[in-house]
Amino acid sequence: MFAADLLSSNGVPVIVLERGGPVEERVAAVENYWRSGNLDEDCNVQFGEGGAGTFSDGKLTTRINDPLCSYVLKRFAAHGAPTETLKKAKPHIGTDKLRKIVQSIRNQIIQNGGDVRFHSKLDGITVRNGKLTGITVNGQPLPCSHLILAIGHSARDTFRMLAEHGIVMEAKPFSVGARIEHLQSWIDEGLYGKMAGHPALPPGEYQLSHRQGDRGVYTFCMCPGGTVVPAASAKGQVVTNGMSNYLRDGLNANAALVVSVGPSDFGSGIFAGMEFQQKLEQQAYCLTSGSSRGCASSVDCFLESQKGLHIHRVKPSYAIGVEAVDFDTLFPNQITSMMRDGLRLFHRKIHGYAAPDAILTGPETRTSSPVRISRNSMYTSLSAEGLYPCGEGAGYAGGIMSAAVDGIKIARHLLETYAAD
Repeated sequence: MFAADLLSSNGVPVIVLERGGPVEERVAAVENYWRSGNLDEDCNVQFGEGGAGTFSDGKLTTRINDPLCSYVLKRFAAHGAPTETLKKAKPHIGTDKLRKIVQSIRNQIIQNGGDVRFHSKLDGITVRNGKLTGITVNGQPLPCSHLILAIGHSARDTFRMLAEHGIVMEAKPFSVGARIEHLQSWIDEGLYGKMAGHPALPPGEYQLSHRQGDRGVYTFCMCPGGTVVPAASAKGQVVTNGMSNYLRDGLNANAALVVSVGPSDFGSGIFAGMEFQQKLEQQAYCLTSGSSRGCASSVDCFLESQKGLHIHRVKPSYAIGVEAVDFDTLFPNQITSMMRDGLRLFHRKIHGYAAPDAILTGPETRTSSPVRISRNSMYTSLSAEGLYPCGEGAGYAGGIMSAAVDGIKIARHLLETYAAD
């Protein structure tokens, strides 16, 4: 979206292809899934306008140190983000405000002369003499010499299609685990002490990590005052994610508690990591008797390697509901043992982190792309001139900010190319 925004504002005719629907339609489809368990496989938490970021906390923080980050923040503010977004050390937008911002960016692209096409799935590419010459969308050919390929980390069918056309890719490490929920008040007390609850203090948020040899356990995408959400993109799988609104005023806090995995866990091959993800998600579906409910355990049972779900102070927020599962039947031992080590260590940093009635809901598998689409220093695919792998799905970003920056860099490169022509 940021690439299309920049290109169209400079007079470049762009076509944006989105396999899902516009955000208004997407919200309705997602809420129907959360209410009924009926999943739309092309319009869900992963697919649709704005991608996975639209259903998130909307964090605008990143570990990359790039001057373009300030440009991204200014563009968000221009499209309706609160002005304090420009000033906060840890800015966030919240899924409620992101939905309106996504619509605003789309309308700007259209106003600039761009063409935004929904329910338009990329299902083929044509490469001749090492150059991209066309693509296929919904089975229909479309001439194309420059394609920014920002497919997100869940488009498994698209990854396979690209491989069939000889596009060079490689497996990359990622992380898996579960969402952990506490009362937000516990996190506030653990971080702020006696000052917890002071109106001048924001809801507490944390980032915790521990490394043991070549493996790490850490928290990811912490959502203060948020909810754990069903995030499957295909039937017969269970996937969790977290989101929160701008005010972050829900009772629970949640974060992914995940463990890094690599070839020693999932084997060799371009799609070995992706297949490892799929296996976990399908196993979770089977463990919940095909109900789409989340696999859950209270922390006391998990630490004792038992199947159990003691719901007391923390009420699981997973919309479809949860079912008690022995996580050792879902994950390999090296993952659950590291999760247990992490819980005990993180409890020393934030008192109450390993409280017996904190709730784990899993699996969390979509932490980052399990595949990287190889490109050169000019952002071009090693296999096809004119094909530009971009963002998180291509393996070059890890969140809203870094994905936006990557898109802007590719757009700038294309603008320089057009200027040269």
